[in-house]
Amino acid sequence: MKGLVIKNTGSWYLVKTEDGRTIECKIKGNFRLKGIRSTNPIAVGDYVQIIINNEGTAFISEIEDRKNYIIRRASNLSKQSHILAANLDQCMLIVTINYPETSTIFIDRFLATAEAYRVPVKLIFNKIDRYNEDDTRYMDALINLYTYIGYPCFKVSALNNIGTDEVKKDLKGKVTLLSGNSGVGKSTLINAILPEQTLKTGEISDYHNKGMHTTTFSEMFPVDGGGYIIDTPGIKGFGTFDMEEEEVGHYFKEIFEYSAHCKYGNCTHRHEPGCAVRDAVEKHLISESRYTSYLNMLEDKEEGKYRAAY
Repeated sequence: MKGLVIKNTGSWYLVKTEDGRTIECKIKGNFRLKGIRSTNPIAVGDYVQIIINNEGTAFISEIEDRKNYIIRRASNLSKQSHILAANLDQCMLIVTINYPETSTIFIDRFLATAEAYRVPVKLIFNKIDRYNEDDTRYMDALINLYTYIGYPCFKVSALNNIGTDEVKKDLKGKVTLLSGNSGVGKSTLINAILPEQTLKTGEISDYHNKGMHTTTFSEMFPVDGGGYIIDTPGIKGFGTFDMEEEEVGHYFKEIFEYSAHCKYGNCTHRHEPGCAVRDAVEKHLISESRYTSYLNMLEDKEEGKYRAAY
């Protein structure tokens, strides 16, 4: 039987079969994906084949080929990956300027990873009801930057239901991964878009201005008019996985564009003479925050260690 994985708790999976049933499945002990060492070989959004044994227990026997997926380095110190979701039409990354602050390094790592796996991303700037003048000015500057690079942006207050209708329209007929740091209001946004879900929402810890995890596993929710939202646990950091040093610049659209004019084909855009990218940064044609994120990712590659910096 073929089905779609709509929930993953780490120990079992909920699979929606083609005839509309939902079946709890386990995976066989020896189940490993070809060549990917992942904390969990099966992701929400995967299409799978299932078999039911004589005792009535359902097992996932194989995964169909994925169209794409979003992956990050597992936060445990192994060389493993953590696949957030598979077979996506788009990602929406929820960003907050404050309460808690989402760093541009986190945003850019997420965007670069999505570029690497060919998943379009839109940015949702949430909690606009809470920002003072400086916060709002900074938010507008970021929106200008990312819109200019080619990432559509939304301004919303999930709590007050401002701007959520535009987001809702954009979800129709698509499989969308919702992601973001802990505490950015992901569950509140899903509750605003799909009132029938009423997900648990958490408090922000004032002491650290960081969010507390409220979602503990990944799950897919159907959207009116077709399509799904995939809700994943909030992530503290985004360690990139399986990216070669010379590839990193390809996943920053504007750096890739200017790199065509560098004097050397294998330019790392750090210290080489005749570097068109550094020249563009100096002329403010490439933003310094994006260039900093790029260097930060290169640093990762060089150390090859799994740092706790994010």
